[in-house]
Amino acid sequence: MISKRALRTLLVVSTLGAASCAPRAAERPLPTPPEVRALWVVRRTLVHPDSVRAMVRRAHDAGFNTLIVQVRGRGDAFYRGRWEPQAESLEKRFDPLALVLREAHRRGIAVHAWLNTHLVANADTLPTSPSHVIYARPEILAVPRPLARVLYDVDPHDPVFVEALAEYARQNRDHVEGLYTSPAAPEVKEHIYSIWMDILENYQVDGMHFDYVRYPAPEYDYSRPALLRFRRWLVPQLADSLAQHFALLEADDPLVYADSFPDAWDRFRREQITRLVERIYHGVKQRRPNVTVSAAVFGNAEDAYLRRYQDWRGWLRLGILDVACPMAYTPDTEIFREQISVAVEAGGGARVWAGIGAFRNTVEGTLEKIGVARELGTRGIVLFSYDFAARARTDDTEASYLDQVGQRAFGRP
Repeated sequence: MISKRALRTLLVVSTLGAASCAPRAAERPLPTPPEVRALWVVRRTLVHPDSVRAMVRRAHDAGFNTLIVQVRGRGDAFYRGRWEPQAESLEKRFDPLALVLREAHRRGIAVHAWLNTHLVANADTLPTSPSHVIYARPEILAVPRPLARVLYDVDPHDPVFVEALAEYARQNRDHVEGLYTSPAAPEVKEHIYSIWMDILENYQVDGMHFDYVRYPAPEYDYSRPALLRFRRWLVPQLADSLAQHFALLEADDPLVYADSFPDAWDRFRREQITRLVERIYHGVKQRRPNVTVSAAVFGNAEDAYLRRYQDWRGWLRLGILDVACPMAYTPDTEIFREQISVAVEAGGGARVWAGIGAFRNTVEGTLEKIGVARELGTRGIVLFSYDFAARARTDDTEASYLDQVGQRAFGRP
């Protein structure tokens, strides 16, 4: 028979063991600093543990207090995830997001997980994993209008379908960066939502960050599922006689609704993006209310609204976005001032982090724009990108672009 002392010992050990296996309670995010000094960190810096550690150290030494790290670049994962393949570019099998969090948090630097929303593949170097979304679910890829009639009756699993989308992107590099998922597809919304919640529930991030949460251009998305969904959305709004008329026309022209009702078509596409943002925002806040939800948005708000169907001013007004980061990458300081002023007017300065394109500005130009952002009352700035600024040098100094900004804008030694 077991003694009472042994029984007590067994109970204590069992309790401790159970506690160690239980999910860890979510930690509170780091408080937002009085001035956010952030860097967008592109995924190529996350491919090796050494470059991750060097990035965090250099950002800290330059006085930056927030890292926005690209953990979903092209439908892949720079973290341990359930829903997408790990990035093929990783040089070692490690968890970049976990390492960034560990290195940054011990220095008091906030970490925001940056996820590209609808851009899922580069046109020149298509992914090789058969589990990648462009192969596993090609029917939910966005289609440009010039290919709409050609691909309407093509089986998306036929290799010609994906190749046609890739070739179109290659021929239109001036405004198309690759292959995209369809914002109108419910399966896409569900997939993206699941990815966000997976990261949120398994990593102690301080924020979550949208990018490419928009249509790539006005000629997208004329995929068959999107056109059919638009018809179902539109027809109840039409008089019966008009609905019957267009039902007959659709048999010969699958684009007839989109072409005949352009304002409604634009409104429908805009609604798809807003609904996704709204659903994700509420999902984040239900789980971890103090996590910041931000978005990299087109600096030109009118272009964002009219041509990308990205109503980020509306998101701020509706309260479904904590922070807008306008990508005001222009080297022209007056254009920068105008674009950031629009954002401040829409959401208030506390909800704006001004995006500065270091790659298009001299150090002097970036410093001037930081001054404008402060003058306009924004909560801070985001530099695009760490990867450029850490490498760039000027002719008259050995200090990197990154270090010069830190010394002259943040008073770093």
